[in-house]
Amino acid sequence: MYDRGHKSAVAIACAGAFLAFLDATIVNIAFPDISSSFSGSGRDALSWVLDGYFVVIAALLVPAGGLADRFGHKRVFLLGVSGFTAASLLCAVAPSLGLLIAFRVVQGVGAALIAPTSLALVLDAFPPERRAAGVGLWGAAAAAAAAIGPTLGGALVEVYDWRLVFLVNLPLGAAVVFAGSRRLRERPQRDSRLPDLPGALMLAGSLALITLAIVEGNDWGWSSSSTLACFAAASLLLAGVVWRSTHHPRPIVEPELFRHRSFRLGNLGTLLFAAAFFSLILGNVVFLTSIWGYTVLQAGAATLPGPTLSTIVAGPAGKLADRFGHRAVIAPGTLFFAAGVMVLRSAGATPDWLGLWLPGACLTGIGIGLAFPTLGSAAVRDVRDDRFATASAVNAAFRQIGAVLGTAILVAMVGEPATLQAALDVSNDAYLFSVFAALVSGAVVLGLRPQGAPGALDSDESDGEAAIAGGDFDRRAADPA
Repeated sequence: MYDRGHKSAVAIACAGAFLAFLDATIVNIAFPDISSSFSGSGRDALSWVLDGYFVVIAALLVPAGGLADRFGHKRVFLLGVSGFTAASLLCAVAPSLGLLIAFRVVQGVGAALIAPTSLALVLDAFPPERRAAGVGLWGAAAAAAAAIGPTLGGALVEVYDWRLVFLVNLPLGAAVVFAGSRRLRERPQRDSRLPDLPGALMLAGSLALITLAIVEGNDWGWSSSSTLACFAAASLLLAGVVWRSTHHPRPIVEPELFRHRSFRLGNLGTLLFAAAFFSLILGNVVFLTSIWGYTVLQAGAATLPGPTLSTIVAGPAGKLADRFGHRAVIAPGTLFFAAGVMVLRSAGATPDWLGLWLPGACLTGIGIGLAFPTLGSAAVRDVRDDRFATASAVNAAFRQIGAVLGTAILVAMVGEPATLQAALDVSNDAYLFSVFAALVSGAVVLGLRPQGAPGALDSDESDGEAAIAGGDFDRRAADPA
């Protein structure tokens, strides 16, 4: 059992994660009302209220994790929550679209600091053999945010307008900062060297360009010079990061991380499942509002059971992963998810929430709760404890890019169908994409090996690697090189 201080740390870290993930869904629901407030602005400019936030998060996740491992998980976490909360207030009072976008960018910086450090704080609080359970609790907080976001956002917009979806962050953010400053403990520093700051900037630029190209690909054209230039520039920057990582004494992402089979497969599975999950979220809202004629508030309420079940399942899923292994939980989770999406796909133009939608949503919710947090746990399973924030940030970056990719693919598939039948056909194809991405994610994790099994760590069989497999981090941490 972990002590009272560790319980407090887990609760505070999960509250911070809830805050960051809530804003990823609650603002989407408020977007039509934001558009009405700035009706003189073009659609491309308005889209940056959402896109600017996601691009900044994707760009800064990994550098933020590297800085947190150097300067302290608690310190960077509280900085992120403070900045996020202050930016939320500024968003709520923004008098113009330009300022709203600018403040959303600042909010994205705060979220990029919160995501990896909140998970690192949870990992710090658990012994190696129980870390999947800790990640399950963290995943439950994220799932709860996803469950509450659409419904809460729709209700707040109905009560007043979009500004309330930002003001709702203030009391929770202030409470997290107050409790965190008093209850969180800073982990002793094991490596006082500064990380590769030029490499961090290059990595941030690369991730930003990749995300920008995916986000704008539908509007620019996937073969346009702008899209191709973004991908080309991102590739050059990423190549520079790889080169620096092999030459710098404290790279922003250590190549050693990718020598772990669990890290590679966990991150690839996370990207694929994120594409499936986030395309499903948007696809469900489009289906309910465009085909069944639901209002935004009704659509938010209709989708509530799935994320609610994800919240309930995520905690026990971590305990099951600790006992039976990660792939024994992830693979069935992807199957539950795929089965649920196929049930949703069978829905027609006539609304049938109780007979079809509810069973499908429950199956997808169970699948998400089993698979998503456990994928994150698998990715960081064999990582040294003084690199938790970096490893968590890499996993979050894979998740973020998968989310952007899945959403972009769905938008490209949906388009603007001319008839109801065409809309149904497009919806069916979009759901099939979610099924395919989820099943491939499940196939990927079949390559995971049990923790501590021969070959579980695909790296040099040094004493340090053996220490990691056995759960003894102290000796390896004394040699950060």
